[in-house]
Amino acid sequence: MKNPETVIAFTGGGTGGHIYPGLAVVSCLKNRLPCRIIWIGSNKGIDRSIIEKAGLEFYGIPSGKFRRSFSLKNLTDIFNIAAGFFAARKILRKEKPALLFSKGGFVSVPPSAAAASLGIPVFSHESDLTPGLATKINLRFSKRLFIPYDESMKFYRPKAQKKITVSGNPVRPEFHNADSSRGRAFLNINEGDSILLVLGGSMGSLEINNLIKGCLPDLIRHYVVVHQGGSGYGEFRAGSRYKPYPYFDDEMPHIVAAADLVICRGGAGTLWECAALRKPMIIIPLRTGSRGDQVENAEIFENAGAAINLSEDITAEKLSFLVCSLAADKVKREAMAAANTIKTGAAELIAEKIIEKVRN
Repeated sequence: MKNPETVIAFTGGGTGGHIYPGLAVVSCLKNRLPCRIIWIGSNKGIDRSIIEKAGLEFYGIPSGKFRRSFSLKNLTDIFNIAAGFFAARKILRKEKPALLFSKGGFVSVPPSAAAASLGIPVFSHESDLTPGLATKINLRFSKRLFIPYDESMKFYRPKAQKKITVSGNPVRPEFHNADSSRGRAFLNINEGDSILLVLGGSMGSLEINNLIKGCLPDLIRHYVVVHQGGSGYGEFRAGSRYKPYPYFDDEMPHIVAAADLVICRGGAGTLWECAALRKPMIIIPLRTGSRGDQVENAEIFENAGAAINLSEDITAEKLSFLVCSLAADKVKREAMAAANTIKTGAAELIAEKIIEKVRN
């Protein structure tokens, strides 16, 4: 009789930062274990398009979010969370995965709870220095939690530390094999031109867009500016020294490889992908409407000497001065690049632990 196919479920979403690291783990798993992967994500937003483009089966569920401050949305979202739990439980009962891996985001909470209720082991990963609320909730259901830094351990209770592994953050293999020449060809930029890459995250950043608008004439004197600006990019007029895009998908690793300097948000996924390619960074972390995780991430890279952290008193003039100063200081840029000594092999380590659990 043919052995039944091993099914492994993944969950997480809401932003690319909760999806792409999970896809890095998927890639390692498929190379080492014959298995079928399914992904449970939000039935709204970007989750489905990214997952299905990666060739995986996607199941959308309702999702909601608990907020730390009082909000009427907490009352309405609790019904979405409950609906997500029952929808995920139905999917998991049908597919019978050997394990559920959670990459975080609030859409991951109902599937993690549903898996635990069915006796399906749950593994989770936290990308940031400190745990978010979704990770704190999922930790209750998880057999193992992977965290990015040794320093992160102190933010967990001693009892929880017994099931924690320091892994680093998974980076897609495409970044390790990125080709700067391919990136330049895609952007139509000559080898002799220096590239400033501006990344606003998968949704774009109004703050970064406005800062770039305020100092663009200064920036293009030193660099060809490649600007991933989300939906707001359309207000910018492209030129030979300025190239705006809404979003980069398959070409992103090659574009990062081609960059000489990167301006970006402080999302863990973006920082680790740029660090994997040894890129000096100016980080403008998200500060309002968040728990401060991007500021913490930026401080880690700043303390390592790999980035400049702009988390206070940010103006177009200040950004312009920094970019122009770095353009004239090759030694400084090279020192920042060399300081990007992140922990590698996270995706491989997590995949190995999943395989061990599944086989046992």
